[in-house]
Amino acid sequence: MKTQKSDFDAIVVGSGPGGATIARELSMQGKKVLILEWGDNNPVKGTIQQTIPRAFIPGKGMLITPQLLGMIRGITTGGSSLLYCATAFEPPVEMLKTHGVDITKEAEEIRGDVPIALLSDELMGPGPQKFLESAQELGYDAHKLNKFIYQNKCRTKCQLSSYGCPYGAKWNARNFVDEALENGAKMINYAKVTKVIIENKKAVGVEYKHNKEIYRAFASKIIIAAGGIGSPLILRESGMRGTGYDFFFDPLVFVYGKIKGLGSGRSIPMSSGIHFDDEGIVMTDFNMPHLMKIMFDLEVFKVKQAFAYKDVLPIMIKIRDDLGGQITKRGWVNKKLSKDDRKRLDKGAEHAKRILTNAGATNIYRGWMFAAHPGGTVKIGEHVDANLKTKFDNLYVCDCSVMPQEWGLPPTWAILSLGKRLAKHLAAADQATKKEDLVLAVSNQETEQAPVAAAAS
Repeated sequence: MKTQKSDFDAIVVGSGPGGATIARELSMQGKKVLILEWGDNNPVKGTIQQTIPRAFIPGKGMLITPQLLGMIRGITTGGSSLLYCATAFEPPVEMLKTHGVDITKEAEEIRGDVPIALLSDELMGPGPQKFLESAQELGYDAHKLNKFIYQNKCRTKCQLSSYGCPYGAKWNARNFVDEALENGAKMINYAKVTKVIIENKKAVGVEYKHNKEIYRAFASKIIIAAGGIGSPLILRESGMRGTGYDFFFDPLVFVYGKIKGLGSGRSIPMSSGIHFDDEGIVMTDFNMPHLMKIMFDLEVFKVKQAFAYKDVLPIMIKIRDDLGGQITKRGWVNKKLSKDDRKRLDKGAEHAKRILTNAGATNIYRGWMFAAHPGGTVKIGEHVDANLKTKFDNLYVCDCSVMPQEWGLPPTWAILSLGKRLAKHLAAADQATKKEDLVLAVSNQETEQAPVAAAAS
């Protein structure tokens, strides 16, 4: 076993939105930060060849549920944000307040740190525009969605978002990681953390595998940000056996239709959408690369449709699922859809078919189900407190795993805000400790001087 020689102020495990934000904020405070990332940090090419090892290796990036739902997560610097659709749904501020967490200020601060804006008319592709117009004609509250995109860098008729944007137009957590590294943080890639080192109920370091060797690194603060699947697995090995149960994973399904004259179909995914908040359903347009569509179609034996890409409009239906299930010891997702979950998916699919039919679509069919955004595996109020601290001193968690209840929307903005809030808390706690140490030092000095003064008198 090897040991990192240098001690750090903080070790951040994972470089997705939560970990990247913490690393950036702490490095801006002048802290010595070590980022440990399981995946690579290779430049983004926007190809399927590069995406497969990051997201489609079974048991690593690709996890299959007992009902054969595929759940993809990005194992790379930036985590799943490298592959996401960059849709900026506002955080559930009021919901988090009921759990003692107020991110109102931090959510607003994020607006100044990352690009957040409705997609411009120039970047709206024909498919998303057709979806938006048809939905509005039918009376749905359909509208354009906010995107984490530098729109001046974006390209029309582009289908590479799901493979990672090679043009730097799509903001992802790598942007914050790069800032942290510029501020002096250190990152080790291909480093898989297995457990936190606990001494006297206090976190003092982590153990990780790198190049077939086992290493240990030490810091005064440990922040686990390995995602809804990775974080509970690490915490279990560290003495928190109750993590990884009763969670959500946002099931989704695609409905496709062919609209004559639509064109290539290449456009930014999730450009517009409809949120049925009371019903727990969100529906958006969803352009995807052709190779990805082929894989999805073959799952439901739609061989003929698999090779039809031109004039096709996919619509995604994603739901707020009931809590349940467990993460297995090997990191697989053992969770089944409830009857209510299936009803929501069916209802959303009917909405999608109605919109496609109104838009003049033919050959309408439904694809197989997937899952995204696993969370609630290390809940606020159950496994961490309102400051994201675990039962162990100096050990914190900051990713989608801490969400206290099911929500049903992309969580990036919420996680970024939680990261900012945690960084502020750690800074305040550090200042309080320094003041206590100063008071103690002065008190000790006065105590030592008292006998001297008494003897002199």
